[in-house]
Amino acid sequence: MAAVTEKQQNSPIRKSSDQLKEKVSHRNGGVPGDLGEQEDYGLSGVLEKEQSDILKSSRNVCELLEKIREETEALEKQHLQGTKQWMEDLGQTCNHVDFIERSMKYLKCLHHIEELSAAVQQSLMINSVWDAIKGVENMAALDCGLNQSQCSHLCDFLRKTLCFWHNIIKDRLTSDFEKVLAQLQWPIITPNQSVTTPANYQELSSQLEGLLLQLLALQTSDDLISQRVSASTQGAPPGSSSTLSPAAPSLCLPIQIMLQPLSKRFRYHFYGNRQTNSIHKPEWYLTQVLKWMENSATFMEEKIQPVFDRSGQTISAKVALCQGLVCLVQEKVASDASRMLYDDGLFCHLVEEVLQFEKDLRSHHSYPAMLPALLHILLDDAFLQKWLAVERKMAVEKMDAMLSAEGAWTSQYKDISDMDELKAPECAETFMTLLQVITERYRALPSPAAQLRFFGLQKELVDDFRIRLTQVMKEESRCPLGVRYCAILNAVNYISTILRDWGDNVFFLQLQHAVVSLGQQEVLGSLEMTEVGRLASLEGSLFDGLLSLLDRLKGDMLGRLLHFLMRDTAEKAQPYCQERWLSIPPPQDQSAMSLSSSACPMMLCVRDRLLNLHQVLSVSLFQLAWQGLAEKLDNFIYQEVILSNHFSDGGAAQLQFDMTRNLFPLFGHYCRRPENFFKHVKEACIILCLKVGSAILLKDLLKRSEQEATDFEDPSPESALNELGVFCLAPCDVLILLNLKALLPGI
Repeated sequence: MAAVTEKQQNSPIRKSSDQLKEKVSHRNGGVPGDLGEQEDYGLSGVLEKEQSDILKSSRNVCELLEKIREETEALEKQHLQGTKQWMEDLGQTCNHVDFIERSMKYLKCLHHIEELSAAVQQSLMINSVWDAIKGVENMAALDCGLNQSQCSHLCDFLRKTLCFWHNIIKDRLTSDFEKVLAQLQWPIITPNQSVTTPANYQELSSQLEGLLLQLLALQTSDDLISQRVSASTQGAPPGSSSTLSPAAPSLCLPIQIMLQPLSKRFRYHFYGNRQTNSIHKPEWYLTQVLKWMENSATFMEEKIQPVFDRSGQTISAKVALCQGLVCLVQEKVASDASRMLYDDGLFCHLVEEVLQFEKDLRSHHSYPAMLPALLHILLDDAFLQKWLAVERKMAVEKMDAMLSAEGAWTSQYKDISDMDELKAPECAETFMTLLQVITERYRALPSPAAQLRFFGLQKELVDDFRIRLTQVMKEESRCPLGVRYCAILNAVNYISTILRDWGDNVFFLQLQHAVVSLGQQEVLGSLEMTEVGRLASLEGSLFDGLLSLLDRLKGDMLGRLLHFLMRDTAEKAQPYCQERWLSIPPPQDQSAMSLSSSACPMMLCVRDRLLNLHQVLSVSLFQLAWQGLAEKLDNFIYQEVILSNHFSDGGAAQLQFDMTRNLFPLFGHYCRRPENFFKHVKEACIILCLKVGSAILLKDLLKRSEQEATDFEDPSPESALNELGVFCLAPCDVLILLNLKALLPGI
């Protein structure tokens, strides 16, 4: 540090600076002024010279610094080159050590595999099967540990070794197991197969249990090998993978071995050129498999299941055997269904048999719902579209046939009154039975989306049938009282009644939930958000759209019917409307009151029409019909008979007698108080039959109330009318009726 300081003090720049400072200081300090003035010019030259020296010294310093920097870089480069070489040598050494270490581990693992293999071999040589199985389990565990290893040759060697010893042990156990099963007379093919207990039954049972336990212990390695095989063939040809059911739990080794003789029999009889292999008879192999399940159930529950339970397995031997047999059927059904896509009859028959097989399997053999059976095959897009097309085609053909049948518009229960409340024609009943059968076929499908496609088909069929009924109705609309017209009306009412009941059915409520959750647009259609919300809250039903159309058709047909009834009744009532009500004598001048002769045609018409409608219409429709007729009659008589005439006391009494003792009782067969459906006529008769004094007082009260001059002490017009039994007519209408009374002095 002292050397550096000394060097800096002796540098040219330092010296020039000191000399300059010394000269300037000497000039300003005590030197005579005239001498300083004389030397001004010389001092400027000195300063310029000093500046050039300083610049020159600065350049020298910069060159020196550049030279030092170059020397430093050269030294650093030389040092780094040496270090790099050393690092490369060290890296090679580390890599070599790492390679040796991995090689040691590789050789150690290889040696371990050979030791396990030798141990398995030694165990098999001394018939120690359990030790051999243990060795194979250790190999399987090692294989799982090397699952992520990149040593492909080592893994391949381990798996081949594992498969080799596994297959040897499996073959030996399989052979022994098959011998024991044969002595126990497995498989049981027929229900009446004679099963005799062998003499060494106890020994066989002990051997059976030991072999079952050993096979179950070998299951781990077997599952591992099966997974390897399935993984290697996962991208292979899409054979039956797209049409078979979703992946199910693999079968345990004992069940696989027990299935082999049944599988051989199945393939022998139902593949190849055997007569039993008929594409027209899928029920042969489906029924045969169900019989095998039934015949084998006792053996599986008594011989196999106890061993599974003692080994701690949660396997159901009976269900596992059924699962294996179902796999055989799945492959066969998928193969046959592909060949039937262009034959509607064969495909329809196959679907029916598959549905029956599924039903028997679930109900009679307790096959779990979580395990797929055969319906998953029909969910394949090609098969499902074909099924829908066949359903649509057959339904349309049946609709054509049922509508053109001879007894299409007659009820098959017409002679049984207790069962004929709806009076549904045969075509409507047949159609709803058709829909019910379709529902029963698709309700077992495991996919809500597929079920909704069939429900959409049902909606199309209902709408098609409604359109057909509308077309026939238009042809019969000239005679609304005809049998066929009323039968069509009954059919519409029957269909809407059944659909309302279905709307509360659990199955369709589940479909409704599926529609909302899946958002099926083809089912929802153009529903607004409020209507979708009603579906979600179960306030509406899936049939609301169809029901609104059916109700509209029913209302239109009822309107036509009532219009025809009233037109006919009005024609018969014309003489009654023109009756001379003013000239009828009072009741006291008559020996006995009787029905007006001019009212007889109208009364007979009403009676006959009511009887006819009661016979041909359903109970609910007839109720709507007679109530509608009563309402129209009430308005007609009030307008055309009462308001269009003037009445003497005798005329008013005769009108009241005709109504209360003749017209109202015609409807009294269908309700307790028919007069409540003729409110205008009933109250008009009350007003017209008032005594003269009461009529005058009432008229005075009504007129004063109209002029708004009623005293507070007077009763209100409404209360006065209510006391008389008048509740429907307004005060102004009562005034009009009072003015129709003859011999009533004007007020």
